[in-house]
Amino acid sequence: MATEVWILGGTGRSGRAIAAELLSRGLSPVLVGRDATRLHNAATSLTAPATIPARTVVAASIEATAAEIQRQQPAVVINTIGPFTTTAGPIVRACLPGSHYVDLANDLPAVAALLDLDQQATAAGKTLVTGAGFGVTATESVVVQLSQPPSQPPGQPSGPALTKAPARVRVDMVPSLAMEAGVFGEALAGTILDGFPDARGRGRYEGRRYENGHLVRAPIAGSPASLTLPDGSKVTTASMPLGELIAAQRASGAPSVVSASSEAPSSPVVRAVLPLVTTLLAIGPVRAFARKRLAGVKFKARERPREYSYGHARLEWPDGTVQEGWLRLGDAQTFTGAVAAEVARRLLDGQGRPGAYTPAALFGPSLAEACGAEYLTGETAAAPA
Repeated sequence: MATEVWILGGTGRSGRAIAAELLSRGLSPVLVGRDATRLHNAATSLTAPATIPARTVVAASIEATAAEIQRQQPAVVINTIGPFTTTAGPIVRACLPGSHYVDLANDLPAVAALLDLDQQATAAGKTLVTGAGFGVTATESVVVQLSQPPSQPPGQPSGPALTKAPARVRVDMVPSLAMEAGVFGEALAGTILDGFPDARGRGRYEGRRYENGHLVRAPIAGSPASLTLPDGSKVTTASMPLGELIAAQRASGAPSVVSASSEAPSSPVVRAVLPLVTTLLAIGPVRAFARKRLAGVKFKARERPREYSYGHARLEWPDGTVQEGWLRLGDAQTFTGAVAAEVARRLLDGQGRPGAYTPAALFGPSLAEACGAEYLTGETAAAPA
C-alpha cells in the first residue's frame, strides 16, 4: 500500500474528478466509500472496458474508514467528505502513523483545526495539506506570487521594500463551474451550515477578518466590492469566513486581511436579514432542521456561467506600494480535482515536508500552474460597491 492514493468519498463529484486527474498523472486511485455497487460503477467508468477497474474499499462509516487506513496504511489519503470539522479529526489520527493526508476543506474552522496539528504531523514525519481545492488554492497562490520580492538586475537600485509584510490584503474567489443535476446531500449541507462557527468552534455564526494580526468578528457578506474581471465582465464580491482568510494571512503576514467571494449574497436586502438568520443558526435544533432541509434541495444541471474562474488578491504595503493580480483557470471543480491530485503526486514523489500546510504554502505558486492555471498581474482594481 506504500504507493496507493485513497480517495474518501470516491463516488462523489469531487472524488471522481480527483480520480480522473490521478489517472492522467499515471497514478492508480483507490476509491473508498459506503456503497459497494456505486464504488464499482465509479471505478469502472474511470477506465477503458479492457482494463481492470480501480481498486475499491468499502467502509460504512468514518470510523470504519479510519480503521481501514490504520490497517492498510496507504501512501496518501485524500478526504472529500464533509463536514471536515467532523471527518478530518479521526481520519488524520488514522493517517499519522503511516499516511500523508490531503483534504478539500474551505470552511474556516476546519482549515484552522488542521493547521493546528503542525507539531503532531512534524513529530510523525507526515505531511497534512488542507484546502486542496479551488477556493484556498486559487487565492493563496496569488498572494504567494505577489509576495515574492522582485528580482533586481545586478547594480540596479532596489524597488519598493516588498520583503516586508504588506499592511493589508484582500482576496476574492470568483468560481465558475458546471453543475450536475442532483441534491445537496448531507455532507455538503453540513459543510455549509457547520462551517460558519468561528475558528475555535465556539458556536458563533458570524463573519471573520484579521485586524492587527488577530481574527475578529465581522459581518457575513460585508465589505462588498465591485470587481472588473480581466475579461471585462463585472462581479460583486463580499466577505465570507472561508479557509482562504487564514491561508492569505499566513502567506502574507499582513495584519489586516479580508477574504471575499462572488458566491456571497450581495443584495442589500439579503445582507440586512443575515444577522437574524445567522443568530437562529446558532441554535442547535434550528441548525439541524436547516441542514436536513438543505440536504434534500434539488438543483438542475447547468453550464458554467462564464468561461473562466478567477482567484484575485490585492496587497498594499505601508509605504503605499500596491500589488494586484489574478489567477485565471477554467472550471473550478476541474481545478479542484487537479489540485488534490497534483498535491498527492508531489507527496508520492517525496516533495512534501513534515507538518501541516495549505497547498501554495507547501509547494509555492507553481502548483496552480501545474494544474492548468495562469497568473495575470497588474490588472483591474477592486472598488468599493
